Amino acid sequence: PRLPLYDAACQVAQEVAERIQERNRFQRNGESSAKLNVIIRSSLQNLGEKIDQLRDLLLRAVSTHQITQLEGDRRQNLVDDLLTRQKQLQASYKNEGPEPDAIRSSLMTGGVKRGVTNPWLLEEPEETRGLGFGDLRQQQRRIIEEQDAGLDALSSIISRQKQMGQEIGNELDEQN
Repeated sequence: PRLPLYDAACQVAQEVAERIQERNRFQRNGESSAKLNVIIRSSLQNLGEKIDQLRDLLLRAVSTHQITQLEGDRRQNLVDDLLTRQKQLQASYKNEGPEPDAIRSSLMTGGVKRGVTNPWLLEEPEETRGLGFGDLRQQQRRIIEEQDAGLDALSSIISRQKQMGQEIGNELDEQN
């Protein structure tokens, strides 16, 4: 039951991030976000419970030697990553940390000196604002396809130059 529980926890974390983003968009537009706050708070609590269950399953599996120490360490890293993500989401929910403008300006000055910034508080770029995850994935695929087309064109240019170089070398050998 560990893998479906882990996947469910990752899904809840993703949904919380989406809800926080939606709530922040509502707040910028002056709309009410009270209902979203309730959903986010409940989802964060659900995420905490899932992480606790994963931790308990991991401790049980390690103590009964059902898994190797190496596998236990790997799973512990996954649980720790989820815990870190939960803390980041909670900080974002409470609007803790520097404002997005402070983060943006810190990029030009070499970073925030007070410590690690919260990536969930970064302002979203204009070209992706308002897009859902499916739309973002589609946009990413389109960008990758454009890059692939550019690489194909570059590849054909390089192979043509290689062929020209070989022909010049052959001509030089013949002339010599």
